[in-house]
Amino acid sequence: MEKRSRKENCLRTLELALAIAVACTLLWGALSLGRQEALADRMVRLHVLANSDSEEDQALKLQVRDSIIGYAEDILRSSHDREDAANRLEQALPELESLAADTIAQNGYDYAVTAELTDTTFPTREYEDFTLPAGDYLALRVVIGAGEGHNWWCVVFPPLCAQSTEDLSQTAMAAGLSDDDVGLITEEDQGYVLKFKSIELWERLKTLLGK
Repeated sequence: MEKRSRKENCLRTLELALAIAVACTLLWGALSLGRQEALADRMVRLHVLANSDSEEDQALKLQVRDSIIGYAEDILRSSHDREDAANRLEQALPELESLAADTIAQNGYDYAVTAELTDTTFPTREYEDFTLPAGDYLALRVVIGAGEGHNWWCVVFPPLCAQSTEDLSQTAMAAGLSDDDVGLITEEDQGYVLKFKSIELWERLKTLLGK
């Protein structure tokens, strides 16, 4: 009886420790999710989907990407926040779609193409000079043909992917990001790995729960 009691107490202790660990992880994830949502409220991502994974279609995707980025930068140059950037992009969707179609035709293809602004779920993504946590972001989504190939992600507002390392912080802060936001995405915040992992765990939990 004494051995059974000790075993039961040990199991209860382990269960309690596990429950506390899960609770702490979820709390950390919820708090980190708030940081991700604050970032998302200040950004518009760019999502370009290739027709297929063939070498030709992937090269075409990059051509379309370059055309879209160049045009978007021009119309967003004086945007002071995400709402203004989103409005400008929404109004320019026909021109962006036409530009993408022209780029496709100039490269000898006849794929259909669509451009839209839509909420999109992204995984954690590491770029050369910064990292963005997983979560939902407003995105300029450009689909080439069947849209079944590897896609390309970056940030169209603020134009972080077009900036040098030296200009990235200034560009981000001019669009409304805080010092803490910049520190988080540029990995100056030493806890960023755990925060981003906790966000991914939280997102998976939401998916499992059907939220």
